[in-house]
Amino acid sequence: MYAKFWKRVLDILISLGALLVLWWLLLILALLIKLDSKGPALFKQERIGRDGKVFKILKFRSMKLNSENTGSGVYSGKGDPRVTKIGRFIRATSLDELPQIFNMLKGDMSLIGPRPPLTYHPWKWEEYTDFQKRMFEVRPGLTGWAQVHGRKDVEWNKRIELNVWYVDHISFWLDIKIFFTTIIKVLTNADNENIEATVQK
Repeated sequence: MYAKFWKRVLDILISLGALLVLWWLLLILALLIKLDSKGPALFKQERIGRDGKVFKILKFRSMKLNSENTGSGVYSGKGDPRVTKIGRFIRATSLDELPQIFNMLKGDMSLIGPRPPLTYHPWKWEEYTDFQKRMFEVRPGLTGWAQVHGRKDVEWNKRIELNVWYVDHISFWLDIKIFFTTIIKVLTNADNENIEATVQK
């Protein structure tokens, strides 16, 4: 009952509440990004969501315009010159993820769930095994069980195993545990090395 109904109700209430409280912060960050470099404040990218449906995830842009089209690709290491000044700050504080509140409100995402992978990384949809595809039985989340167990340090196959475990054990109290663990990790900047893809957290 929780996973099929109340989880969505909570996502709607939380996303609406977050927008009412954080609208000023969203506007300020958008303005700072626009002043810092040319291009839109938001970055959109296709991700694989629930039941394999592709949607466009929203993030604040942290790299210079058209950085993915350069020879360096979408991957970004420490000291990457493509990352803007404000981009380094919003990545380090995870503020670049805030626009996903709109993805939550729309129903593409949930507060808690497996992070949605790119449409081509680590694999294309048809290359996932039946077991791995089970992580797509729920809406992807802003944070999830795999993220609180190492985030970028976790190898993809293990990360997917953690996501499937979450699907099998989803509950209100597990979501509460993941939420507060995420808050602690964000405040302490734990496991945030900024060495993964631009949008692949």
